[in-house]
Amino acid sequence: MTILTVVLATVISLAPPLLPRQSVVQGVVTGVFVVVALAVLRLVVTARRRTGRAPRPARPELRVPVALVGGSVVLVAAAGAHRWQNGLREAMAVPALDVRWWLEALAVAIVVVAALLALPRLVHLLSRRGVAVAVAATLGIGATVGIGATAAFSPGGAIDTVASPTALSVGLSGGVGSAVSWNRLGREGQKFVSLPSEGSPIRIYVPLSAAPDPSARAEFAVDELRRARAFDRPHLVVAVPTGSGWVDAAAVRGFEGRWGDDVAIVAQQYSDMPSWATFVLDRGAAEEEARALVTALRAHLSTLPDERRPALHVYGQSLGATGASAVFDDEPEPCALFLAGPPAGVRTAGASVRANTSDPVVWWRPSLLWSPPDLSHARADAPTPPWLPVVSFVNTTVDLLTSLEAAPGHGHRYGDDQARCTSSDG
Repeated sequence: MTILTVVLATVISLAPPLLPRQSVVQGVVTGVFVVVALAVLRLVVTARRRTGRAPRPARPELRVPVALVGGSVVLVAAAGAHRWQNGLREAMAVPALDVRWWLEALAVAIVVVAALLALPRLVHLLSRRGVAVAVAATLGIGATVGIGATAAFSPGGAIDTVASPTALSVGLSGGVGSAVSWNRLGREGQKFVSLPSEGSPIRIYVPLSAAPDPSARAEFAVDELRRARAFDRPHLVVAVPTGSGWVDAAAVRGFEGRWGDDVAIVAQQYSDMPSWATFVLDRGAAEEEARALVTALRAHLSTLPDERRPALHVYGQSLGATGASAVFDDEPEPCALFLAGPPAGVRTAGASVRANTSDPVVWWRPSLLWSPPDLSHARADAPTPPWLPVVSFVNTTVDLLTSLEAAPGHGHRYGDDQARCTSSDG
Protein backbone atom coordinates (compact mmCIF):
# COMPACT_ATOMS: atom_id res chain seq x y z
CA MET A 1 0.00 0.00 0.00
CA THR A 2 2.89 2.35 0.75
CA ILE A 3 4.32 1.89 -2.75
CA LEU A 4 0.97 2.66 -4.38
CA THR A 5 0.58 5.75 -2.19
CA VAL A 6 4.01 7.09 -3.18
CA VAL A 7 3.31 6.38 -6.86
CA LEU A 8 -0.06 8.14 -6.74
CA ALA A 9 1.39 11.19 -4.95
CA THR A 10 4.27 11.43 -7.43
CA VAL A 11 1.96 11.21 -10.44
CA ILE A 12 -0.32 13.92 -9.03
CA SER A 13 2.67 16.17 -8.32
CA LEU A 14 3.59 15.95 -12.02
CA ALA A 15 0.19 17.24 -13.17
CA PRO A 16 0.46 20.08 -15.74
CA PRO A 17 1.15 23.52 -14.18
CA LEU A 18 0.52 26.93 -15.71
CA LEU A 19 4.15 28.02 -15.84
CA PRO A 20 7.54 26.40 -16.42
CA ARG A 21 8.98 25.13 -13.16
CA GLN A 22 12.49 25.15 -11.83
CA SER A 23 13.81 21.74 -10.84
CA VAL A 24 14.02 22.76 -7.18
CA VAL A 25 10.36 23.83 -7.14
CA GLN A 26 9.25 20.56 -8.74
CA GLY A 27 11.35 18.58 -6.29
CA VAL A 28 9.82 20.36 -3.31
CA VAL A 29 6.29 19.90 -4.68
CA THR A 30 6.82 16.18 -5.28
CA GLY A 31 8.44 15.68 -1.88
CA VAL A 32 5.65 17.44 -0.02
CA PHE A 33 2.97 15.54 -1.95
CA VAL A 34 4.59 12.21 -1.06
CA VAL A 35 4.89 13.06 2.65
CA VAL A 36 1.32 14.33 2.85
CA ALA A 37 0.05 11.19 1.11
CA LEU A 38 2.00 8.96 3.52
CA ALA A 39 0.62 10.91 6.47
CA VAL A 40 -2.94 10.43 5.19
CA LEU A 41 -2.28 6.72 4.69
CA ARG A 42 -1.02 6.40 8.24
CA LEU A 43 -4.10 8.17 9.59
CA VAL A 44 -6.39 5.85 7.62
CA VAL A 45 -4.56 2.72 8.80
CA THR A 46 -4.62 3.93 12.42
CA ALA A 47 -8.34 4.70 12.23
CA ARG A 48 -9.13 1.27 10.77
CA ARG A 49 -7.11 -0.47 13.47
CA ARG A 50 -9.06 1.34 16.17
CA THR A 51 -12.30 0.12 14.62
CA GLY A 52 -11.01 -3.43 14.42
CA ARG A 53 -10.70 -3.39 10.63
CA ALA A 54 -6.96 -3.41 10.21
CA PRO A 55 -5.82 -3.83 6.60
CA ARG A 56 -4.35 -7.17 5.67
CA PRO A 57 -0.55 -7.14 5.39
CA ALA A 58 0.85 -6.98 1.88
CA ARG A 59 1.99 -10.27 0.39
CA PRO A 60 5.81 -10.19 0.11
CA GLU A 61 5.82 -11.86 -3.32
CA LEU A 62 3.81 -8.97 -4.75
CA ARG A 63 6.13 -6.18 -3.65
CA VAL A 64 8.55 -6.45 -6.58
CA PRO A 65 5.83 -6.59 -9.29
CA VAL A 66 3.97 -3.70 -7.65
CA ALA A 67 7.18 -1.67 -7.48
CA LEU A 68 7.93 -2.36 -11.16
CA VAL A 69 4.43 -1.40 -12.24
CA GLY A 70 4.51 1.69 -10.03
CA GLY A 71 7.88 2.72 -11.42
CA SER A 72 6.56 2.33 -14.96
CA VAL A 73 3.55 4.49 -14.14
CA VAL A 74 5.83 7.21 -12.70
CA LEU A 75 8.02 7.08 -15.82
CA VAL A 76 4.97 7.50 -18.06
CA ALA A 77 3.79 10.45 -15.94
CA ALA A 78 7.29 11.97 -16.06
CA ALA A 79 7.35 11.64 -19.85
CA GLY A 80 4.02 13.46 -20.05
CA ALA A 81 5.28 16.15 -17.68
CA HIS A 82 8.43 16.49 -19.79
CA ARG A 83 6.37 17.11 -22.94
CA TRP A 84 4.11 19.58 -21.14
CA GLN A 85 6.98 21.53 -19.62
CA ASN A 86 8.73 21.78 -22.98
CA GLY A 87 5.48 22.92 -24.60
CA LEU A 88 5.28 25.75 -22.08
CA ARG A 89 8.93 26.57 -22.56
CA GLU A 90 8.58 26.72 -26.33
CA ALA A 91 5.59 29.08 -26.04
CA MET A 92 7.48 31.29 -23.60
CA ALA A 93 10.89 31.12 -25.30
CA VAL A 94 12.50 29.33 -22.36
CA PRO A 95 15.23 26.66 -22.79
CA ALA A 96 13.89 23.09 -22.89
CA LEU A 97 14.31 20.57 -20.09
CA ASP A 98 17.27 18.20 -19.99
CA VAL A 99 18.28 15.17 -17.94
CA ARG A 100 19.99 17.39 -15.38
CA TRP A 101 16.64 19.05 -14.56
CA TRP A 102 15.10 15.69 -13.68
CA LEU A 103 18.10 14.56 -11.66
CA GLU A 104 18.00 17.79 -9.63
CA ALA A 105 14.24 17.47 -9.09
CA LEU A 106 14.66 13.85 -7.95
CA ALA A 107 17.46 14.75 -5.55
CA VAL A 108 15.47 17.60 -4.02
CA ALA A 109 12.38 15.40 -3.67
CA ILE A 110 14.39 12.72 -1.83
CA VAL A 111 15.90 15.30 0.52
CA VAL A 112 12.49 16.85 1.23
CA VAL A 113 10.89 13.48 1.95
CA ALA A 114 13.76 12.41 4.19
CA ALA A 115 13.78 15.71 6.07
CA LEU A 116 10.03 15.85 6.63
CA LEU A 117 9.81 12.20 7.71
CA ALA A 118 12.68 12.72 10.14
CA LEU A 119 11.27 15.95 11.56
CA PRO A 120 8.83 14.43 14.10
CA ARG A 121 11.55 12.20 15.54
CA LEU A 122 13.96 15.13 15.69
CA VAL A 123 11.44 17.32 17.50
CA HIS A 124 10.66 14.51 19.95
CA LEU A 125 14.37 13.97 20.65
CA LEU A 126 15.05 17.66 21.14
CA SER A 127 12.00 18.16 23.35
CA ARG A 128 13.27 15.40 25.65
CA ARG A 129 16.52 17.33 25.99
CA GLY A 130 14.77 20.58 26.81
CA VAL A 131 15.62 22.50 23.66
CA ALA A 132 12.16 22.66 22.13
CA VAL A 133 11.94 26.36 22.97
CA ALA A 134 15.16 27.00 21.09
CA VAL A 135 13.85 25.11 18.07
CA ALA A 136 10.61 27.09 18.11
CA ALA A 137 12.55 30.34 18.36
CA THR A 138 14.74 29.31 15.43
CA LEU A 139 11.69 28.49 13.33
CA GLY A 140 10.13 31.81 14.28
CA ILE A 141 13.23 33.70 13.26
CA GLY A 142 13.32 31.82 9.97
CA ALA A 143 9.69 32.69 9.28
CA THR A 144 10.34 36.34 10.10
CA VAL A 145 13.30 36.44 7.73
CA GLY A 146 11.22 34.81 5.00
CA ILE A 147 8.43 37.36 5.40
CA GLY A 148 10.95 40.17 5.39
CA ALA A 149 12.47 38.89 2.17
CA THR A 150 9.03 38.74 0.59
CA ALA A 151 8.28 42.29 1.69
CA ALA A 152 11.50 43.49 0.10
CA PHE A 153 10.69 41.86 -3.24
CA SER A 154 9.64 44.29 -5.96
CA PRO A 155 7.61 42.92 -8.88
CA GLY A 156 8.80 45.68 -11.13
CA GLY A 157 12.48 44.90 -10.82
CA ALA A 158 15.22 47.30 -9.88
CA ILE A 159 15.55 50.64 -11.64
CA ASP A 160 17.85 53.59 -11.19
CA THR A 161 16.30 56.38 -9.13
CA VAL A 162 17.37 60.00 -9.05
CA ALA A 163 19.88 60.91 -6.39
CA SER A 164 18.24 64.13 -5.25
CA PRO A 165 14.71 65.59 -5.22
CA THR A 166 16.09 68.76 -6.81
CA ALA A 167 16.43 66.75 -10.04
CA LEU A 168 12.65 66.29 -10.22
CA SER A 169 10.46 68.66 -12.17
CA VAL A 170 7.42 70.51 -10.90
CA GLY A 171 5.13 67.85 -12.40
CA LEU A 172 6.41 65.09 -10.11
CA SER A 173 5.66 64.36 -6.47
CA GLY A 174 8.72 65.05 -4.37
CA GLY A 175 9.87 67.65 -6.88
CA VAL A 176 9.86 71.45 -6.97
CA GLY A 177 6.93 72.85 -4.98
CA SER A 178 5.53 69.43 -4.06
CA ALA A 179 3.71 69.16 -0.72
CA VAL A 180 5.22 65.71 -0.16
CA SER A 181 8.97 65.40 0.32
CA TRP A 182 11.14 62.95 -1.54
CA ASN A 183 11.86 60.90 1.57
CA ARG A 184 8.15 60.56 2.39
CA LEU A 185 7.33 59.05 -1.01
CA GLY A 186 8.69 55.69 0.04
CA ARG A 187 10.49 53.20 -2.17
CA GLU A 188 7.60 52.54 -4.55
CA GLY A 189 6.69 56.21 -4.87
CA GLN A 190 10.28 57.16 -5.63
CA LYS A 191 10.48 54.48 -8.32
CA PHE A 192 7.21 55.63 -9.86
CA VAL A 193 8.07 59.32 -10.17
CA SER A 194 11.65 58.73 -11.33
CA LEU A 195 10.90 56.38 -14.23
CA PRO A 196 12.60 57.59 -17.43
CA SER A 197 10.53 59.75 -19.75
CA GLU A 198 11.03 61.44 -23.12
CA GLY A 199 8.56 64.23 -22.37
CA SER A 200 7.42 66.32 -19.43
CA PRO A 201 5.56 63.82 -17.29
CA ILE A 202 3.08 64.63 -14.56
CA ARG A 203 3.13 61.84 -12.01
CA ILE A 204 1.59 62.35 -8.60
CA TYR A 205 2.11 59.76 -5.88
CA VAL A 206 0.31 60.01 -2.54
CA PRO A 207 1.94 57.81 0.15
CA LEU A 208 0.16 56.46 3.20
CA SER A 209 1.92 59.02 5.37
CA ALA A 210 0.46 61.97 3.45
CA ALA A 211 -2.83 61.94 5.40
CA PRO A 212 -4.59 59.79 8.03
CA ASP A 213 -7.41 58.31 5.92
CA PRO A 214 -8.40 57.61 2.28
CA SER A 215 -10.61 60.71 1.90
CA ALA A 216 -7.92 63.02 3.26
CA ARG A 217 -5.33 61.42 1.00
CA ALA A 218 -7.67 61.89 -1.96
CA GLU A 219 -8.01 65.61 -1.22
CA PHE A 220 -4.24 65.77 -0.92
CA ALA A 221 -3.98 64.16 -4.36
CA VAL A 222 -6.36 66.73 -5.90
CA ASP A 223 -4.28 69.57 -4.44
CA GLU A 224 -1.08 68.04 -5.82
CA LEU A 225 -2.65 67.59 -9.26
CA ARG A 226 -3.87 71.17 -9.23
CA ARG A 227 -0.39 72.37 -8.28
CA ALA A 228 1.17 70.38 -11.15
CA ARG A 229 -1.48 71.73 -13.59
CA ALA A 230 -2.54 68.16 -14.35
CA PHE A 231 -6.12 69.23 -15.03
CA ASP A 232 -4.91 71.19 -18.04
CA ARG A 233 -4.06 67.95 -19.81
CA PRO A 234 -6.65 66.07 -21.90
CA HIS A 235 -6.21 62.74 -20.12
CA LEU A 236 -5.99 61.88 -16.42
CA VAL A 237 -5.12 58.31 -15.39
CA VAL A 238 -5.76 56.97 -11.89
CA ALA A 239 -3.27 54.12 -11.39
CA VAL A 240 -4.44 51.95 -8.48
CA PRO A 241 -1.23 50.37 -7.09
CA THR A 242 -0.75 46.79 -5.99
CA GLY A 243 -0.82 46.01 -2.28
CA SER A 244 2.79 47.09 -1.77
CA GLY A 245 2.19 50.45 -3.46
CA TRP A 246 3.90 49.38 -6.69
CA VAL A 247 2.84 50.80 -10.08
CA ASP A 248 3.97 48.81 -13.11
CA ALA A 249 6.58 50.73 -15.13
CA ALA A 250 5.30 49.08 -18.31
CA ALA A 251 1.85 50.61 -17.78
CA VAL A 252 3.37 54.05 -17.15
CA ARG A 253 5.39 53.75 -20.37
CA GLY A 254 2.27 52.64 -22.19
CA PHE A 255 0.10 55.57 -21.13
CA GLU A 256 2.84 58.15 -21.64
CA GLY A 257 3.87 56.59 -24.93
CA ARG A 258 0.26 56.70 -26.12
CA TRP A 259 -0.66 60.23 -25.02
CA GLY A 260 2.73 61.85 -24.38
CA ASP A 261 2.43 65.22 -22.64
CA ASP A 262 -1.36 65.03 -22.92
CA VAL A 263 -1.62 62.72 -19.89
CA ALA A 264 -1.13 62.99 -16.14
CA ILE A 265 -0.97 59.92 -13.86
CA VAL A 266 -1.88 59.80 -10.18
CA ALA A 267 -1.44 56.90 -7.75
CA GLN A 268 -2.61 56.74 -4.14
CA GLN A 269 -1.11 54.16 -1.79
CA TYR A 270 -3.40 52.08 0.45
CA SER A 271 -0.91 49.61 1.94
CA ASP A 272 2.80 49.03 2.32
CA MET A 273 2.59 45.28 2.97
CA PRO A 274 3.42 42.69 0.31
CA SER A 275 0.54 42.36 -2.16
CA TRP A 276 -0.26 38.80 -1.06
CA ALA A 277 -0.55 39.93 2.58
CA THR A 278 -2.85 42.81 1.65
CA PHE A 279 -4.90 40.45 -0.54
CA VAL A 280 -5.42 38.07 2.39
CA LEU A 281 -5.68 40.52 5.31
CA ASP A 282 -7.13 43.75 3.91
CA ARG A 283 -8.41 43.26 0.38
CA GLY A 284 -11.07 45.96 0.81
CA ALA A 285 -8.40 48.65 1.27
CA ALA A 286 -7.79 48.82 -2.48
CA GLU A 287 -11.48 49.38 -3.18
CA GLU A 288 -11.90 51.98 -0.43
CA GLU A 289 -8.84 53.96 -1.52
CA ALA A 290 -9.75 53.88 -5.21
CA ARG A 291 -13.31 54.99 -4.55
CA ALA A 292 -12.14 57.87 -2.37
CA LEU A 293 -9.70 59.13 -4.99
CA VAL A 294 -12.05 58.81 -7.95
CA THR A 295 -14.88 60.46 -5.99
CA ALA A 296 -12.67 63.43 -5.14
CA LEU A 297 -11.48 63.72 -8.73
CA ARG A 298 -14.99 63.56 -10.16
CA ALA A 299 -16.09 66.26 -7.74
CA HIS A 300 -13.28 68.54 -8.88
CA LEU A 301 -13.76 67.74 -12.58
CA SER A 302 -17.44 68.67 -12.30
CA THR A 303 -16.38 72.24 -11.48
CA LEU A 304 -14.46 72.59 -14.75
CA PRO A 305 -15.98 73.69 -18.06
CA ASP A 306 -16.76 70.80 -20.40
CA GLU A 307 -14.17 71.92 -22.94
CA ARG A 308 -11.42 71.95 -20.26
CA ARG A 309 -12.40 68.74 -18.50
CA PRO A 310 -9.87 65.91 -18.98
CA ALA A 311 -11.03 62.38 -19.74
CA LEU A 312 -10.75 60.24 -16.60
CA HIS A 313 -9.27 56.74 -16.92
CA VAL A 314 -8.76 54.18 -14.16
CA TYR A 315 -6.07 51.51 -14.33
CA GLY A 316 -5.20 48.64 -12.01
CA GLN A 317 -3.06 45.53 -12.10
CA SER A 318 -3.40 42.48 -9.86
CA LEU A 319 -4.90 43.62 -6.53
CA GLY A 320 -5.02 47.12 -8.02
CA ALA A 321 -7.49 45.76 -10.59
CA THR A 322 -9.82 44.89 -7.72
CA GLY A 323 -9.83 48.52 -6.58
CA ALA A 324 -10.04 49.91 -10.11
CA SER A 325 -13.09 47.87 -11.07
CA ALA A 326 -14.88 48.82 -7.83
CA VAL A 327 -15.16 52.53 -8.72
CA PHE A 328 -17.76 51.87 -11.42
CA ASP A 329 -21.26 51.07 -10.21
CA ASP A 330 -22.39 50.50 -13.80
CA GLU A 331 -20.49 49.33 -16.85
CA PRO A 332 -17.75 51.90 -17.58
CA GLU A 333 -17.53 53.99 -20.72
CA PRO A 334 -15.16 52.68 -23.41
CA CYS A 335 -11.49 53.33 -22.55
CA ALA A 336 -12.39 54.39 -19.00
CA LEU A 337 -11.23 51.23 -17.20
CA PHE A 338 -7.99 49.33 -17.84
CA LEU A 339 -7.32 46.04 -16.01
CA ALA A 340 -4.18 43.90 -16.17
CA GLY A 341 -3.98 40.49 -14.57
CA PRO A 342 -7.25 40.91 -12.64
CA PRO A 343 -7.68 38.37 -9.83
CA ALA A 344 -10.33 35.72 -10.39
CA GLY A 345 -13.80 37.04 -9.62
CA VAL A 346 -13.06 40.69 -10.41
CA ARG A 347 -15.75 42.28 -12.59
CA THR A 348 -14.34 42.91 -16.07
CA ALA A 349 -17.45 43.86 -18.08
CA GLY A 350 -16.83 46.96 -20.19
CA ALA A 351 -13.15 47.13 -19.23
CA SER A 352 -10.09 46.96 -21.42
CA VAL A 353 -8.58 43.75 -20.08
CA ARG A 354 -5.12 42.26 -20.39
CA ALA A 355 -5.07 38.77 -18.90
CA ASN A 356 -2.93 35.74 -19.74
CA THR A 357 -4.28 32.22 -19.48
CA SER A 358 -0.92 31.33 -17.92
CA ASP A 359 -1.37 33.91 -15.15
CA PRO A 360 -2.12 32.11 -11.85
CA VAL A 361 -3.58 35.34 -10.42
CA VAL A 362 -6.33 35.07 -13.06
CA TRP A 363 -7.00 31.46 -12.00
CA TRP A 364 -6.65 31.49 -8.23
CA ARG A 365 -9.66 31.55 -5.96
CA PRO A 366 -10.98 29.10 -3.32
CA SER A 367 -13.66 27.76 -5.70
CA LEU A 368 -10.87 26.47 -7.96
CA LEU A 369 -10.87 23.51 -5.58
CA TRP A 370 -14.16 22.27 -7.02
CA SER A 371 -14.89 24.25 -10.22
CA PRO A 372 -12.89 25.35 -13.29
CA PRO A 373 -11.76 28.98 -13.73
CA ASP A 374 -13.44 31.57 -15.92
CA LEU A 375 -10.90 32.36 -18.66
CA SER A 376 -13.34 34.04 -21.06
CA HIS A 377 -11.53 37.39 -20.73
CA ALA A 378 -8.01 35.94 -20.96
CA ARG A 379 -5.63 35.69 -23.92
CA ALA A 380 -4.30 32.22 -24.71
CA ASP A 381 -0.56 32.87 -24.47
CA ALA A 382 0.55 29.29 -23.78
CA PRO A 383 -0.88 25.76 -23.51
CA THR A 384 -3.65 25.72 -20.91
CA PRO A 385 -3.67 22.73 -18.54
CA PRO A 386 -6.90 20.82 -17.96
CA TRP A 387 -8.71 21.67 -14.75
CA LEU A 388 -8.48 18.96 -12.08
CA PRO A 389 -10.32 19.20 -8.73
CA VAL A 390 -8.00 20.10 -5.85
CA VAL A 391 -4.88 19.45 -7.96
CA SER A 392 -5.35 22.58 -10.09
CA PHE A 393 -5.80 24.66 -6.94
CA VAL A 394 -2.56 23.36 -5.46
CA ASN A 395 -0.64 23.78 -8.72
CA THR A 396 -1.96 27.32 -9.19
CA THR A 397 -0.99 28.20 -5.62
CA VAL A 398 2.56 27.01 -6.33
CA ASP A 399 2.65 28.94 -9.61
CA LEU A 400 1.69 32.13 -7.76
CA LEU A 401 5.14 32.07 -6.13
CA THR A 402 6.90 32.30 -9.52
CA SER A 403 4.30 34.18 -11.57
CA LEU A 404 6.57 37.24 -11.94
CA GLU A 405 9.52 35.17 -13.14
CA ALA A 406 7.82 34.34 -16.43
CA ALA A 407 8.90 35.85 -19.73
CA PRO A 408 7.23 39.19 -20.65
CA GLY A 409 3.71 38.60 -21.94
CA HIS A 410 3.28 35.44 -19.88
CA GLY A 411 2.35 34.62 -16.31
CA HIS A 412 1.73 37.79 -14.31
CA ARG A 413 3.97 39.99 -16.46
CA TYR A 414 2.29 42.48 -18.79
CA GLY A 415 3.71 44.98 -21.24
CA ASP A 416 3.14 48.48 -22.58
CA ASP A 417 -0.06 47.30 -24.31
CA GLN A 418 -1.85 47.58 -20.96
CA ALA A 419 -2.54 51.17 -22.02
CA ARG A 420 -4.26 50.17 -25.26
CA CYS A 421 -8.03 50.14 -25.31
CA THR A 422 -9.52 46.93 -26.66
CA SER A 423 -12.77 48.59 -27.72
CA SER A 424 -11.38 51.83 -29.11
CA ASP A 425 -8.12 53.68 -29.31
CA GLY A 426 -9.70 56.68 -27.61
